[in-house]
Amino acid sequence: MTPIGVFDSGYGGLTILRQMRQLLPQYDYLYLGDNARAPYGSHSYEVIYKYTLEAVEALFARGCRLIILACNTASAKALRTIQQNDLPRLGADRRVLGVIRPTVEAIGPLTRSRHVGLLATAGTVNSGSYTLEIHKLWPDITVTGQACPMWVPLVENYEFDSPGADYFVKKRIEGILRIDPQIDTLILGCTHYPLLMNKIVRYTPPGVRIVPQGEYVAESLKRYLETHTDMDARLSKTGTCRYLTTESAGKFRESAALFMHSMVDVEAISL
Repeated sequence: MTPIGVFDSGYGGLTILRQMRQLLPQYDYLYLGDNARAPYGSHSYEVIYKYTLEAVEALFARGCRLIILACNTASAKALRTIQQNDLPRLGADRRVLGVIRPTVEAIGPLTRSRHVGLLATAGTVNSGSYTLEIHKLWPDITVTGQACPMWVPLVENYEFDSPGADYFVKKRIEGILRIDPQIDTLILGCTHYPLLMNKIVRYTPPGVRIVPQGEYVAESLKRYLETHTDMDARLSKTGTCRYLTTESAGKFRESAALFMHSMVDVEAISL
């Protein structure tokens, strides 16, 4: 088996995995959640890089040749270093891709005002990765970032649909639009945030587009495999999906049901 590896610090990457499986159901997938050490957003670059590299090496050791970092923090702080410094050592036929670039590629045609907002963890916002990548492709776009430190805990503690979540969602959306009232496109730069979508829509003014990442990352993966036929040929295609977690298997199974809309079988591992 040569599955596509999908890594996230927690559960949010399951929103990316679900979209991938809907668009590309024929492939095999192996998901790893580093739930025991989540969230990554508040950690230093050095710690995030170390944790992400350990996860990448664990997925490679289990047969993966292509890994998607379905985590914005890992994509922002660890992806480039792993690609440049570690992949030559880990194997020339292996690839690690992130979720920021596919999102950025989609932004240009979506915004008319050329003012874009980024709602994400502090680590992703402070890294400047979105601004850097957006300006590579769309130098005329103004990017405003807003850290949402309570949003991931709301999701991971099953409070995403509670009345208490309204305060934190409303506060951050109003805050970013107060900084730049011309924003017409909001990137949800954390894979947990789609579970807050009902409340995000409620407090986002009409005419402001909300951009979750799953569909854009899945479409980007499809294009990648169509153009990299050598990689595509290496991947196994029996339609299976397996799950690994660094936390309790029971806890992962319960939480994953919220993201995948079904029960999953999961194995607990150590990194």
